[in-house]
Amino acid sequence: MTPVLVATTLVRPAGPPVPCPAAPLLAAELRRHGLDVEQRALSTGETTAHTVFGGVGLGLRADGEHERAARSALGAWLAVTGPRRVELAAPRSFCAGVERAVEVVEKALSRTSQPVYVRKQIVHNTHVVADLEARGAVFVDELDGVPDDATVVFSAHGVSPAVRGVAAERELDVIDATCPLVAKVHTEARRFAGRGDTVLLIGHADHEEVEGTLGEAPDQTILVQSAAEAALVEVEDPTRLSYLMQTTLSVEEAGEIVDVLKARFPALRGPGSDDICYATTNRQNALRAIADRADLVLVVGSENSSNSQRLVELARRAGRQAHLIDDVGALRPGWLVGVGVIGLTAGASAPPRLVEEVLAALGGLGPVNAAEHEVARETIQFTLPSPVRR
Repeated sequence: MTPVLVATTLVRPAGPPVPCPAAPLLAAELRRHGLDVEQRALSTGETTAHTVFGGVGLGLRADGEHERAARSALGAWLAVTGPRRVELAAPRSFCAGVERAVEVVEKALSRTSQPVYVRKQIVHNTHVVADLEARGAVFVDELDGVPDDATVVFSAHGVSPAVRGVAAERELDVIDATCPLVAKVHTEARRFAGRGDTVLLIGHADHEEVEGTLGEAPDQTILVQSAAEAALVEVEDPTRLSYLMQTTLSVEEAGEIVDVLKARFPALRGPGSDDICYATTNRQNALRAIADRADLVLVVGSENSSNSQRLVELARRAGRQAHLIDDVGALRPGWLVGVGVIGLTAGASAPPRLVEEVLAALGGLGPVNAAEHEVARETIQFTLPSPVRR
């Protein structure tokens, strides 16, 4: 198939070249039409169609077979050009636990010429995983995918004692990248179970963090996923009861669940400090600060990122149109119809560059006035685990 060419720059016979920052948007739309796409500089003479407006442009070249679909995709984006304001939530993107986990894998790769294996995704972001794979990391679902005598990194979400036991039996070289705030919840689970309590774990089934925490005391832990489940859960001794939380929950929804549990079980005890991590809380508060000003909210993050999903839910509860996008290519022209103000944020596992790419592409549709709204300054740093500290 002859690829459709999308202009990254329009070269004119007279005058300076015209940048096309929205080229990734047009290229992605064409791929959604099933077309093969190549992005490069094009002269205006070789384009099938192009437009220059406000110092930027859009242009493409397509043969007869693909010209109709190509013009349709170009027209869809041209229909939503115009000036916009972008309200940037801050903090956004990487948190300290994610930065630490990524650095663990990078340092592990730098100290050996052998493959470094990572159990599960190191953090829940497709771009982070792809980047580390390109550097030599090998991601596996379970330890049976790790050869003997190999190095294996445990992801930021933590693992159960059973997984640690298998790694010890096989004498694998383990580097633990569990986020310290997740490790805190594991410690609390052991402590609460050790004093004889039933532990009610508030979280989402099948999330890796929850699976690891449940494994600390599986016979004494009950998963509670919603206020409806909290209203029905039964415990053996309501006088010996504690609760814990997944670190990436919606603050509001988790609070509702705890309120239901406390109403039913007055003796219920919780952790000494919040389990929902500071980064999750900060990103939710930052989005609240801008959501009411926005016609559309974009959250940069991957589908399996719990904290990113919670941000989308928060925006929708505020009555906003909201979408989770893995990167700039996931934007749809239909979302921007009638939209003058966009709220933009990113989950704690999304690289900052992805937000910058979205901003740049929006600037290719017309002038963008971006304003950042910071609700908290994050200065926390976590020490690396000893195997990669030296």
